[in-house]
Amino acid sequence: MRPDLKKRRTPRRATAKSLENAGLYHLARFASSAENLRRVLMRRVERSARFHETSLEEGAAEVARIVTRFVACGLIDDAAYAEGRALSLFRRGASRRKIRFALTQKGVGAEDIEAALASLTRQSGDPELAAALNLARRRLGPYGAPGGRDEGRRKDLAVLARAGFGYAIARRVIEAESADDLEEEAGPAEGPPR
Repeated sequence: MRPDLKKRRTPRRATAKSLENAGLYHLARFASSAENLRRVLMRRVERSARFHETSLEEGAAEVARIVTRFVACGLIDDAAYAEGRALSLFRRGASRRKIRFALTQKGVGAEDIEAALASLTRQSGDPELAAALNLARRRLGPYGAPGGRDEGRRKDLAVLARAGFGYAIARRVIEAESADDLEEEAGPAEGPPR
């Protein structure tokens, strides 16, 4: 379709009912923290305020009421969200630093983040090494460059460094003689059974 023929959709007026429905729809599709849902709903309020000239303050108050009610009735649980998201990122090979950053970006509080990271530590002997092994499995094949080529090793170390792992852990993974030795030391690399 040609851009000049494309019609712009008019944003909906932000009413209490439309905001509640939008919140429920968002939670049905995505796991979310309270702060993240507040941001999503506030974008709707801001669009409505610009287009329909509705009150931004009234909309913000309604969003706060909706989020508070969803937390009170158990639809939103930041601690459970943090733990689930941390485990998901861990299984994909994210470092503790990357997990902490991702949860902070979603508006999860520091206490919930620390509890989620502590849960990973309880589930795995060395979660940082286990996550590095997960990433190495996904991105580097059988743990790094065959034959120890210097150029391949530097690229493999760079992959692990960009993922937030320290030099010592990245080097241990790349220079490992046997992946089995590191896996025994790291503990269960995949986390608890799903």
